[in-house]
Amino acid sequence: MTIRNASHAGSWYSDRASRLNDELTKWLGDAQPGEQDGYVFPVKGSKAIVAPHAGYSYSGPPAAWAYKSIDTRGIKRVFILGPSHHVYIDGCALSRCHEYATPLGNLPLDLKTISELRNTGSFSDMDLETDEAEHSIEMHLPYVRKVFEGADIEIVPILVGAIGKEKEKAFGKLLAPFLARDDTFCVVSSDFCHWGTRFQYTFYYPSEPDNSDVSGVRLTRSNTAPLSKDFPIHASIAALDHQAMDILTIPPSTGKEAHDAFAAYLARTKNTICGRHPIGVLLGAVAELEGGARGHEEDAKKAMLKWVRYEQSSECRNINDSSVSYASAFVVF
Repeated sequence: MTIRNASHAGSWYSDRASRLNDELTKWLGDAQPGEQDGYVFPVKGSKAIVAPHAGYSYSGPPAAWAYKSIDTRGIKRVFILGPSHHVYIDGCALSRCHEYATPLGNLPLDLKTISELRNTGSFSDMDLETDEAEHSIEMHLPYVRKVFEGADIEIVPILVGAIGKEKEKAFGKLLAPFLARDDTFCVVSSDFCHWGTRFQYTFYYPSEPDNSDVSGVRLTRSNTAPLSKDFPIHASIAALDHQAMDILTIPPSTGKEAHDAFAAYLARTKNTICGRHPIGVLLGAVAELEGGARGHEEDAKKAMLKWVRYEQSSECRNINDSSVSYASAFVVF
C-alpha cells in the first residue's frame, strides 16, 4: 500500500498533531459571519469551496472561513482540485497512492472513483515524487481531516495542469456527474494575486478601477512614476483581486458567463491567480449542472458562489515589497 507522506508538515504547517489541531480549532472558531453577511455557518447544501494553500501562518485563518461553511452531513467523498506548481501538465493527473498522511490521521483515497476517472482515458497519473512535491493539495488535507473529524470519508485528489478554457470546460463536464452526487464535496485550491518583482508581476491601478477609463500599468524598479500616494499598491492589488471575485460571483452571472468573463479578465490583467485552472474546471462543472443532465432543463441546478473572506500576506507600498492574496468562497448547487 502506497502512502503519500505529509511532506510539508513541519515547515508549511505544524507536524505536531496537538498543536495543529489547536490552531485549526481556533481559526475555525474565529470564522464568525455577522448578521449583515446574509449567511450562517455551516451553509446548508454547500457543495464546494475555494480556499488558499499557502503556509498556515498566512492561509490558515482565511481558509477557515471556507471550511467553516461546509455542511458535512452525508458527505462520503471529497474531491480536491489543486494547480500544478512544479511540473507541466497539459491536462489533469490522478494519484496512484492509497492513502494521504496528515498529522491528524491518514485520509484514504477513493480508489473506485479514481479508477472510474482513469478509465475515461482523459487523465494522466502523478508519480510519487510529483505527488509529494506539490503543496496545493496537501495544504488542504489537515483541514479536510479536521472538519470531517470522525467521519468515514475518502478523497479524490486531482492535479490540474496549465490548460485552456476549452479543456477546463471539458474536465468540468466530465466531473459534473460526480460532483452532483449528494455524498460528494469539492475543494478547489487557489491563492490569488502574487505581487512583486520576485513573482515577475507588478500590475498597478493608479486609481480605483471603477470605470473603463482606468488602465493598469506595470511598475518597474526604474519607473515608479505612475505610483499614486492616494492609491497605494496594496489597494490596487485588492481592487484587482476583487474584480476577479466579482466576476466569479454567482449569481448574477451563470457558471458559463463567469467562466467566459474570468478567462477574458485573466487575458487582460495576467493576474497571478495560481488556481485559475482548477477554478475554471469548477466553473465548467457548474455550467454543465446549470444546463441540466444531457440538456434536460428539468434536471438543471441553480448555483451560487459567494466570497466570504479576503486577506493579503502584507501591505505592499513600494516596488521592493511583495505579497500574496488569499480569498475564500463557498458554492451551492
